[in-house]
Amino acid sequence: MMRGAVLTALGASIALAVAGCSSSGNSSGDSGTADAAKPVSMSLWTNATTGPGAAFFTDTVKSFETANPGVTIKIQTVQNEDLDGKLQTALNSGDAPDIFLQRGGGKMAAMVDAGQLMDITADISDETKAGVGEGSFKAESIDGKTYAMPVSVLPGGFFYSQDLYKAAGITSAPTTLDQLNAANTALKGQGVAPVALGGKDAWPAAHWYYWFALRECSEDTLNSTAKSLQFTDDCWTKAGNDLTAFKATGAFNDGFLTTSAQQGAGSSAGLVANHKAGAELMGAWDPGVIGSLTPDAKALPDLGFYPFISVPGGKGDPKAIMGGVDGYSCSAKAPEKACTDFLNYLASADVQKAYYTAFNAPPVNKDAQAAVTDPLIKSVIDAFNSAPYVSQWLDTLYGANVGNALNTAVVNLLADKGSVADIISAVNSASAKG
Repeated sequence: MMRGAVLTALGASIALAVAGCSSSGNSSGDSGTADAAKPVSMSLWTNATTGPGAAFFTDTVKSFETANPGVTIKIQTVQNEDLDGKLQTALNSGDAPDIFLQRGGGKMAAMVDAGQLMDITADISDETKAGVGEGSFKAESIDGKTYAMPVSVLPGGFFYSQDLYKAAGITSAPTTLDQLNAANTALKGQGVAPVALGGKDAWPAAHWYYWFALRECSEDTLNSTAKSLQFTDDCWTKAGNDLTAFKATGAFNDGFLTTSAQQGAGSSAGLVANHKAGAELMGAWDPGVIGSLTPDAKALPDLGFYPFISVPGGKGDPKAIMGGVDGYSCSAKAPEKACTDFLNYLASADVQKAYYTAFNAPPVNKDAQAAVTDPLIKSVIDAFNSAPYVSQWLDTLYGANVGNALNTAVVNLLADKGSVADIISAVNSASAKG
């Protein structure tokens, strides 16, 4: 059984910091110090495949190479839904990229257990440490050792069209389940799909179960489950019942089981981008995705955000947030100094400002956060900062075996091919096999 990550308790700040690092040796015996006589070449895998996000990494790598003669970084873009599988195959075959997107949680713990990640703790500069929020680093750490550099904070919630809500007579964002159901009824009355869901990709559908679980389960239960990987508390069943009842309201778009999440105008993000759906439950990367799918490929001007609603009788705090802290890891065999220099560069103020501009998502650097003017992103950051605790996405928190089984079982429930009891048994069986 792999080690479970714990929930991250938040302080008042989610700030990260700036560049610079020191170097020691690594498992490959190559410190990664580069110059014209001893060039270093590295590979970078990212899920930013198109648009401003892809341009951000191209420009960032180019500027880093210019500032670090002798270092070359080759970028490979991988579609988000394919990244985890391809990365695991590469890691297991011993042919991993030097630098790659890290989601943390149980997935990262499995990589650490397999000796596939570099411990970067000693390579984080004093300047970076001084500006990094403890909670952000905890999300990328195990047993006090850091295995990834956080680059973005991605809490989830509802991203919605304020114009469509206004047209339906919805004057304020829902805060309770009853209010959400009423809003969805009003949207249907306007001929609009209330909620866009990209069920084809599984994880967006599973997010609905995650959020109901966050409201039904206490923080202690979420933490203890990260260790046991067993769904024994009745809150897990209640979350499934909540989802079943919500599906029965008909809030999801027609054909949601065959709708992709982020690819094309017909995806769930595309439905919101083109005012075909009122809202989407998603992480804070969604504004950038939605903006890339509008007719003019620009940010949706009426896009708003509100946190997930409260659920009657739930044991979870109604202000708790779920999301991720995306980071980048160095593989265990990467050239240490060059790789960790690049990780720190990703967290520097100027690069983080460019990250925010490219992705329209909350940056982690405190100076970059101060430069955020978009009310939408400010509202996401405020919700994150005011949360009493934050859970990682459950398929990340509980690792690949449990996460994959959970996601599949939730889709089966929504497709009327499985039951709530099947979700519980699928998770318990997967954890036993892990």
